[in-house]
Amino acid sequence: MSPDQLKTLLAEASPARSGDFLAGVAAESQEARVKAQRRLADTGLADILQTPLIDPEEDEVQRLILDQHDDAAFRPISAFSVGELRDFLLTDEATPEAIAALKWALTPEMVAAVSKICRNQDLIAIAKKRPVVTKFRTTVGLPGRLSVRIQPNHPTDDAKGVAASILDGLAFGCGDAVIGINPATDSPSAMRRLLELIEDLRLRLGCPVQSCVLAHVTTAIDCMSRGAPVDLVFQSIAGSEKANASFGIDLAMLKEAQDAAKSLKRGTIGTDVMYFETGQGAALSANAHFGIDQQTMEARAYAVARAFDPLLVNTVVGFIGPEYLYDGKEITRAGLEDHFCGKLLGVPMGVDVCYTNHAEADQDDMDNLLTLLGVAGVNFVMGVPGSDDVMLNYQSTSYHDAAYVRRALDLRPAPEFEAWARDVGIFDERGFLRPEASRGDTGLLARSKLLEAAE
Repeated sequence: MSPDQLKTLLAEASPARSGDFLAGVAAESQEARVKAQRRLADTGLADILQTPLIDPEEDEVQRLILDQHDDAAFRPISAFSVGELRDFLLTDEATPEAIAALKWALTPEMVAAVSKICRNQDLIAIAKKRPVVTKFRTTVGLPGRLSVRIQPNHPTDDAKGVAASILDGLAFGCGDAVIGINPATDSPSAMRRLLELIEDLRLRLGCPVQSCVLAHVTTAIDCMSRGAPVDLVFQSIAGSEKANASFGIDLAMLKEAQDAAKSLKRGTIGTDVMYFETGQGAALSANAHFGIDQQTMEARAYAVARAFDPLLVNTVVGFIGPEYLYDGKEITRAGLEDHFCGKLLGVPMGVDVCYTNHAEADQDDMDNLLTLLGVAGVNFVMGVPGSDDVMLNYQSTSYHDAAYVRRALDLRPAPEFEAWARDVGIFDERGFLRPEASRGDTGLLARSKLLEAAE
């Protein structure tokens, strides 16, 4: 099979989405799509391994994928077809330990292929069996736990506005994944000011959280060289060298940032210092997809992520817009696919359950996807005040959405954060939010400390 033939087969087997039609790679009809899925199910994993989609001489991500592959780990499944791997993953023999042992046996193209022949319930059932646990100041990804990023963005990076959003999130028991701010201005001075704000809040409250300002990786490197309190280094990544170049990065730059952050030794229980975001359509929007469908390109980004032992990775599933994922159905499918593929590749996968206001989607669609991901064992989701990001202008999940899904599915926050929140009166002994009336003075004390720190 040639690379072009494999690209066509993967693309035509993909469930329909607007981005693949935009790229001109989607199946022409549902009948053609089902035929492609049947052919893909019979395709051998070894054939996929032997068919790089991009010339490795021209693409460092392709070289990375080939270098990561472990022949010894692959040997037990080397004779499998895509369909046989799917069937195995659904059996009781595919325990969490057995699936984890395949981390370096599987390539992004293999897991993307499996996802294309899975129903939504298959994506959920298999991903649930593959927890990926990471650590910095909190432990993220344990079974039965759901962490939340506080996303306190402000259109002018106003300290009081950011602090009020953090307060709101902590009062809802959020923040155990990260307090992560998208800065309105990407500069070392702006990044440092926001980092110092979170650092002051964290130390005043004695709260076991990690911080991140989602500036460009070069901005973080500059800040670290100047002694700023950098916990996690952020960067958007994609599945080809050309797409990453559109972000102004390469693998060597990510390694430099990881080494710098680890050298600070700021983690108390772990050394996972990287935070990556991805999203279906990112490579296509940069004309860097090489004729590959957007879901397979997304899975290739996870090969980049896992090379750097990240604490957090999340797909911003509906953020890029309806040109790539048109409606709630396509967003839901993509969110489940991304979580599935990331987990099989050993990536600590979270999802920004989101949409833009010009997509054919609404908050009910997000409620559905949030609930399905909670069942699937997603590591973390976003917590945005009121679910409306006033700086990035899109709709995500709110602090109260996180409280809903934790209560409905009996999920608890990271254990270190849960212990702190119980001590200050936010959580009860079961790890759920206390009613406001029963919190006493401890909640008011936390508020006063937080607002003082923002002055």
